[in-house]
Amino acid sequence: MAKKVVATLKKEGGVTYAKVIKAVKSEKTGAYTFKEEMVPTSLVQDTLKK
Repeated sequence: MAKKVVATLKKEGGVTYAKVIKAVKSEKTGAYTFKEEMVPTSLVQDTLKK
């Protein structure tokens, strides 16, 4: 289960990045933690599929 892209960060003349936040369930405790990544916008869908 993953959250949608929260924010898009823009750079002029460069690659645009997006911040992706995923909820990851711990196998030991069963609690959820959140993993944040900065990825290029072209790779957002691939990152969410992992």
